[in-house]
Amino acid sequence: MARLLILVLGLLFAGCSTPPGTPSSDVAGLNRAIQNLSPDVDPQEAARAAQIAHDYALQLRAEYRVTDPAIIHNAKVINGFRERGLCNDWAEDMLKRLRQENFRTLDLHWITSPPTPFRIIHHSAAISAKGDGPNDAIVLDGWRNGGDLFWAPVREDTRYNWRPRMEVRAELLAQ
Repeated sequence: MARLLILVLGLLFAGCSTPPGTPSSDVAGLNRAIQNLSPDVDPQEAARAAQIAHDYALQLRAEYRVTDPAIIHNAKVINGFRERGLCNDWAEDMLKRLRQENFRTLDLHWITSPPTPFRIIHHSAAISAKGDGPNDAIVLDGWRNGGDLFWAPVREDTRYNWRPRMEVRAELLAQ
């Protein structure tokens, strides 16, 4: 029990807690944001992506049995009390679900914010207009608010230093 308490306290100080973001219930706002990525984005695809991202974050909350703030849930996963629910699980599962839609005018990205002295690594899904990179995408982060989907343009989510996952991975492996 002491080990769990120490881990939880450590994660609280090193982890990824965030101030409130865009309400997850603002599906219409996310739809507009996706449509505004490019005039080439199909409005029906944008609407479908927004609704799926919102609904699937809530579904994952239930599947992962999230009942606590994200950082506490992380401690439960790390200590074997839950099977999934780390940020990389949220990113992987969200991307897998959205890829099932085979969007023609949208691209999906796995983005990562590298660790810093005061924050652990963080992963998320992102969506952009077809052909655009992750810097021009919208973050779709179900982890940080425990299933209430946080979304924002990558450049405006100043809480994290979002970059392509494989780029961050290569840097970490080279250290």
